[in-house]
Order: sequence, then C-alpha cells, then structure tokens
Amino acid sequence: MAKTKRYKKIAIQYAQDVAEGKRHAGEEEVMACKRFLADLERKDLTLHTKEPDFVIGIVERFMVHKKGEDMQGRSLKNTPLILQPWQIFCIYNIVGFYIKGTGIRRYKEALIFIPRKNGKTLFVAALAFGLSLLERKSGSTIYIVAASLKQAEQSFEDIKYTLDYRGMTEDFRIRDNNAEHSIYYEFRDEEDRPDGSLLIEALASNPKKHDSLNSNIQIVDELHAVPGEEYERFKESGKAYRNKLTIGVTTAGDNANSFGYRHMEYGIKVVNGTVKDDSFFVFICRADQDDKGNVDYTDAVQHEKANPSYGVTISPEEMMNDAYQAQNDPQKRKGFLSRSLNIYTAAMKAWFDIAEFRKSDSAYNWTLDELAQLQINWYGGADLSRMYDLTAAALFGRYQDVAIIITHGFFPVMQAAAKAEEDKIPLYGWQDDGWLTMCNNPTVNYADVVNWFVDMKKRGFRIRQVGHDRKFAGEEYIPAMTAAGFQVIDQPQYFYLKSQGFRYIEKAAKDGALYYLHSEMYEYAVQNVAAIEKTDDAVQYQKIEPKLRIDPFDASVFAVIRGLDDMARSQTAAQWWS
Repeated sequence: MAKTKRYKKIAIQYAQDVAEGKRHAGEEEVMACKRFLADLERKDLTLHTKEPDFVIGIVERFMVHKKGEDMQGRSLKNTPLILQPWQIFCIYNIVGFYIKGTGIRRYKEALIFIPRKNGKTLFVAALAFGLSLLERKSGSTIYIVAASLKQAEQSFEDIKYTLDYRGMTEDFRIRDNNAEHSIYYEFRDEEDRPDGSLLIEALASNPKKHDSLNSNIQIVDELHAVPGEEYERFKESGKAYRNKLTIGVTTAGDNANSFGYRHMEYGIKVVNGTVKDDSFFVFICRADQDDKGNVDYTDAVQHEKANPSYGVTISPEEMMNDAYQAQNDPQKRKGFLSRSLNIYTAAMKAWFDIAEFRKSDSAYNWTLDELAQLQINWYGGADLSRMYDLTAAALFGRYQDVAIIITHGFFPVMQAAAKAEEDKIPLYGWQDDGWLTMCNNPTVNYADVVNWFVDMKKRGFRIRQVGHDRKFAGEEYIPAMTAAGFQVIDQPQYFYLKSQGFRYIEKAAKDGALYYLHSEMYEYAVQNVAAIEKTDDAVQYQKIEPKLRIDPFDASVFAVIRGLDDMARSQTAAQWWS
C-alpha cells in the first residue's frame, strides 16, 4: 500500500478507535477525534495527503533517537523515530486540512497537551524539522521557544544530533554558542539560483528581546511556564505569512492563574463546540476528573487515558508504581497528578479547591438586573488598598439559601500596564468583562469605589450596611459613603473576626450554595488564598505569594461578616420580642 494511503488510514483509524471507545481516551481527546471525523465530511474543507505525508516521511526517514530505551530495555540511540498513531493524527490535522479551492491551511494555531515522557521533546524537534522543509519555498523560519533556553535547546540538540549522525553538519550552517542556537540551509535550483531556505532557532522566553521577530512557524514548548504576552508576541511574528502556524506543546502545571491554564480552558471550549474557532487545533490528553476535580489516580484506565504513548514510552508497571507512591506519600501526589496524569493542580499552599467553587457557581445563572429585583438585603465590604494597588468592593446577599457574592475591582490606569506584566494580573481582561474599573488617576480614587456602591443602590440593590477597615479607609472614603446614605461599620482585620466570613464562604462552596456570577476576577483571588488553622476552628489567611492578589476575596469576607452579624442581631431581637 502506498505511503500516502497508509498514513491517512492510520490517522482516520486512530480517530475512529478513540471516538468509538476502542481505545481508552479522556473526554477532550474523544472530542478532538470526533471533530476530525466530522471535518472529513465538510464541503468547505479538503484533507490533503501530500503535505502531511511529506512531513511524516521526513520525520520517519531522517530523524533518529539521541538516547533512550524501549519497553524491553533495548537502546534506542541512532534508531529511526517511528511516529505513533496519535502523532500522525496530530500532523494530519495540523498540516492536512486546507480551505477548499485554496492553498491556505485551515489551522493557524495548535495546542498539544500531553503528560511527560510521551516523546514530546523529540516530537517537537521532528515536527520543527519536517515543517521547515515543507515551507522551504517561503523561506521558512521556525522558532522553538521555551521558558528557559535549556528546555528549548533540547529539541534543537535533537535536530543537530540527527544531522551529525547523517553526516550532514557540513551542509548546514550551524551556530551553537552563548549568543545563538540556530540551523540554516539555503536551497539551490538546477541553475544554482536560490530556491528557498530554512532557519530553525532555539529561543528562551524574554519579553524585552523579542519585539522584532519574523517567522512563519513558532513551536512553544512547556507552554504552561511561558507568559501569555510572550506567547502572543511570538504568534504575532507570523503576521506576514498566510500559512502561519503557532503550536503550543505542554504538560499541566500547578498554577491555575497562568496563561497556560487559561489557554487549555479555551482549547476545551473550542473542541467541545462551546466556542467556534475553526483555525485552532486542540489535542488534550488527561485523566478524567469527577465533579469536584478528584482523580482516581491508581486506576490503570486513567493512566492510559492521560498518556497517548501508554505501553510505548510509558511503562504501565512503572506508572502504577508511581501512583501507589503518590497515594502513600502526599508530597509526591501533586507532581504525579500534573506530570503523569496532566491534571492542573493549585499551588500546594492554596486553601480552597477551585473546582468546588466553579461547580457551585455554575449551578446558578442570575443576572445583575435579576438580582437587583429580588427581595434581598445586601451587605457591602471594601478592601481599600494602598494607593497604587488593587482595591476591591463586594456585595453579599442570600436568596433561597444561596450565598450570592458580587465583586468589583479598581486599579489606577497609570500603573495597570506595568503591574499586569510584572505580576501577571489579567487586569485588562477583567476590565473588558466588566469586573474592574480603571481609575483615571495616578492612584486609586476612592470616589470610584463610593460611586460603585451608589450605582448598585440605584440599580435596585438594598444595601443595609458596608464594612471597612478604618485603618486603610482614607480620610475621604468614610464621609463620602456616609453622605451617600450608607451605614458604614468599622470592621478591623483581626483574623478571629474574619474567620467567620471565611468559613461561611468555604461551606457555601462545598455545599454547592455559592454564586459569584462567574467572575474570573473572584476565582483568581480565591486561588491565591493561603490559610493556617488556629484554635477553635479559626483561620488566619493571606495571599500565597507577594505578587498575587486576594483583595476581591477579602472584600467578600468583609461583606459576609456584615451580613451574618446583622442577621444574627435581627434574629436575636425577634427572639426577644417573641
């Protein structure tokens, strides 16, 4: 059978086996395969075989292993790289689909999300080399990027090693020193005229150095550790090409506030059809999680679902041994979940399980206008920060035994750009979503906070009390709130007082009775909370790291305390009169 037919058949057979449940695969991998099978029937797309077969052929005939062993312990060094079905499936998707009647590839961006030890690094190297040859007529420039230069160099070294093994290092211009790590080749036609070129260069993520790059293909390795603005900068470097391509390859990390996590979440929305993005290919392999985010990490089926190279580069016996070690030693559990099962884990010091918050919040869908019309007593809280930082305000109310929290942030516009980049805070995204106001002052303008409470009151929210810490309130805030008709209560930040609000929010989330209007700003803050249990079930909490923020959560704690205190007083009075 011809190579073309064989590779195409492998890609289709892999998709069918996964879609039909003949292979153990996670939810997102199943959806990716169903998407591929559905795309084969589309009238506006054409699946080419020439281009993906060219790339696969180059990889399998040219690339060799630099190191490693197979499942029987035999050395793989200098043996050909034979692609696995999942890798052929990815290449056929990324390279094969074209807009019908054109020479324009359908996919402009790809996310390949797989655990460690699945052959990711060598696959990145092979893909870079194959694509560089495919696009040589356009003068292909391919950047292999990672958070650290050492990581990017691994794939670069794999290509260099193969060239050396093939005796071709003299044919290429190879620079491998402290200043540059690149491979260049210029093609000549029969009359010795320039006929295309390729350049492959390894780069480390560095926002201050990469403003004038120009490339048609960018492969970002270990995406979970690369800042979002740097990823976008590399992606922008391909604007001059119609068949530009950005490929993110990564394993799960432990920071659910990172660009990598948000990019994965967006990919899930694309592959499950929630978001329409026809130019984005998504291949996510991870273990299944229950409604609370838990994983049965000693189940061999989950091991196979997460690892597409299970039984090839991943030893089932070693995987199970690692799982039992993770079960018996909690210190190893986080690493096993993220690196072997591809599950994003919150920072070890984080107190809350964000999956519980999200599950509870997703059960409700009231809008602000609907909430304003309900017969609810609302209680406010404000965490008034220092002059140049994030300030937050919150409202708390209860309806049908559901705790409802509404938060809003404030940030001085002159400091926003610097803080958003330095501290990785998605301020502009929150502003676009309506969760944050940029103050038109060099510092936080407390009048904006007052105006937010006033606007919510005008909207229909019956605000009975607002809590604050007088020490951080500033001279103008309290008089302005009082003049606006609010009952402002002094609320010191003593941990034994704040524990009541903290525990109330925690219990509401666990009981599925917490709604915060799907605010990503509030989720960001919740994930940054670290806590220590004191005596009598009291909790002292703070932020995990100095550059993170918990102000919206803090404001919600103030609001909840005011609500619980007022409701307790009202109940006591009612009991006395009865």
